[in-house]
Amino acid sequence: MKILVSDNLSSLGVDILKKEDGFEVDVNTGLSKEELIKIIPNYDGLVVRSATKVTADVIEAADNLRVIGRAGVGVDNIDLDAAGKKGIIVMNAPDGNMITTAEHAMALMMSMSRNIPQAANSLKQEKKWSPKTFMGVELYGKTLGIVGMGRIGSVVAERAKGFAMKVIAYDPYVNKEHAEKIGVELVDLKELLQRADFLSLHTPKIDGKPLLGKEEFDIVKPGLRIINCARGGLIDEAALVQAIKDGKVAQAALDVYSKEPLPADSPLLEVNEIICTPHLGASTEEAQDKVAIAICDQIIDYLKYGSIRNAVNMPSIDEETLRKIKPFLELGEDLGKIVSQLAAGPVTQVKVQYNGEVAETDVKPITIAVLKGLLERAIDGVNMVNAPFIAKERNVEVQELKSNEIKDYTSTIQVHVTTKEGAREITGSIFGKGDPRIVRIDDYYFEAVISKHMLILSNKDVPGVIGNLGNVLGKHNINIAGFHLGRIGESGNAVSVINIDTPPTSEALRELRETSNVLEVFSVVI
Repeated sequence: MKILVSDNLSSLGVDILKKEDGFEVDVNTGLSKEELIKIIPNYDGLVVRSATKVTADVIEAADNLRVIGRAGVGVDNIDLDAAGKKGIIVMNAPDGNMITTAEHAMALMMSMSRNIPQAANSLKQEKKWSPKTFMGVELYGKTLGIVGMGRIGSVVAERAKGFAMKVIAYDPYVNKEHAEKIGVELVDLKELLQRADFLSLHTPKIDGKPLLGKEEFDIVKPGLRIINCARGGLIDEAALVQAIKDGKVAQAALDVYSKEPLPADSPLLEVNEIICTPHLGASTEEAQDKVAIAICDQIIDYLKYGSIRNAVNMPSIDEETLRKIKPFLELGEDLGKIVSQLAAGPVTQVKVQYNGEVAETDVKPITIAVLKGLLERAIDGVNMVNAPFIAKERNVEVQELKSNEIKDYTSTIQVHVTTKEGAREITGSIFGKGDPRIVRIDDYYFEAVISKHMLILSNKDVPGVIGNLGNVLGKHNINIAGFHLGRIGESGNAVSVINIDTPPTSEALRELRETSNVLEVFSVVI
């Protein structure tokens, strides 16, 4: 497998890739977009930091690419939609620079509160000794508002409490119990802006719009000081400059910008109350080593073992979880394949119901496996990454339901598919140490082995049908490997699953469909 490292990466990470058996690694930095497009078809994996722009054009040219690894957190330089539709996993390394980014936010907060950069510049460049000019404020007793209580925001909160600051936070995805556990008061954004003395941002961009603009600056507590080590687009920079001029905001300390590198004529550089650093959040030796090692380990685990960690465009599956759910991943995909061959017409809705012990696991990857199986016969190139994107593009509604209740089997997966022509349903379970079985089709129960070639047919439940079926198959030299019958009472209809060793010919299928009392016949291939 060939890996391209297109940005400067710690040698510790590169060495990990180079030492792995079966990996060929090229380090080629500073590529133009045209140069990258020209060579990317040769690679299975791509490792980037923030310099390389992995655009839709690059991804379109990446015919063999399976994974993109971002040595760091932000993936703004990667077109996630294009990667997802192409079936390429995008991974990041969110933990490697967690501490260093949080520490940089605290460093900016302290530098801002005591005017350290301005005072140092005055003393060294202008040779002025003027302590009264740079009167600061204490952190002690002040209220810090944090937007985004993820990994980095939580570390900042812990560090701030060490300075005896009161911490309030806005994060709609954090529950009250978690906030109380780390000693943080949850509030809405408006209240946070009105109460905070300091404001630190640790959230991704939301809907592509700035989080802080003129309307927000109009309601902030006068004298607010803002720190941003997250994303440049979170702040309307022109509105920030005006808010400082109007006295609504006292100071700001920024490490990220809407456009990077920051242009030399940026108004931000002309405002003494704004501290600017050149995106240093992850710029420590320790952090660069950590993210490089982490992302390279993750790429190896995925390409060699199928383990998915820190994927940003599909659920992560670590090695232990993969081991536990692998039989259900395979079962889910098989059920999707089978029901796709039973249902007539385009699928409009897929409902996956998990019952029993399997419902206690992370079932999202299994649902994706169901979609993969359902779609791949009709669409080329469907995989575990792009299946949800394709389903969404085709307006297929996907529902996922869970119940811990154990009925006839320890665990079952039920796939209900709706089309414009009607609905079909299939349920499967795992027997023993990994033997997948069909246990129900529509309203018919049985325990049928899943094999590569199967016939699934419905018939009137009358004498002679099974014998006639056997005669037709024998006539065409098709060996029966297993026969499973499900029926509802006597003298009604029945459904049969027949495992066969070879695929039926079109002539054999025609004769089966013309057999007396046979209602419908499906040739199913796994």
